[in-house]
Amino acid sequence: MFTGIVEEVGRVLAVRPEGGNLHFDISARMTPGLRVDQSVSHNGVCLTVVAVAADHYTVTAVQETLARTNLGALRVGDGVDLERSLKLGDRLDGHLVQGHVDAVTTCLDVREEEGSWRFTFALPAAHGHLVVAKGSICLNGVSLTVAELHPDRFAVAIIPYTYHHTVFKSMRPGDAVNVEFDVLGKYVERMMAGRD
Repeated sequence: MFTGIVEEVGRVLAVRPEGGNLHFDISARMTPGLRVDQSVSHNGVCLTVVAVAADHYTVTAVQETLARTNLGALRVGDGVDLERSLKLGDRLDGHLVQGHVDAVTTCLDVREEEGSWRFTFALPAAHGHLVVAKGSICLNGVSLTVAELHPDRFAVAIIPYTYHHTVFKSMRPGDAVNVEFDVLGKYVERMMAGRD
């Protein structure tokens, strides 16, 4: 479980295919505090640390993960939003995030607005009912509030700190973005479906 509060932007040092899987070597300041078997969110995707070296660590993304997220597009030098799993007793500064991506959407527009940024994304029709104006949404591992909602798109407002300390700084229109919808909405949807 995560909160969507990014700890740092790591860098991809290597991408190594093995069968249908990809191994990623990630350079990050948090590396000395990591251990094998620990869960770390990578652009909103929960991956298990499989090896730790002095200045980097390794995670593996299997075919299922690569098919449902944007991780397969990562290249050497790319930034990755990183967050370690939540500890019991920690403050919940974002919202509850599982690290299970529901969809990949596309960034449609990036607009600077006198000290903040507005990012607009396509809203997949199959998931439109899970997005609520002023509700929580997780994009590339970042807990955000839906600032604007339309039938085919939604927008979020990014404060300067978030912009400069996440991959939003390098995001451009056309980029693929991992989306995790609010888990509370997904459970309500499931319960309502069971009443039919």
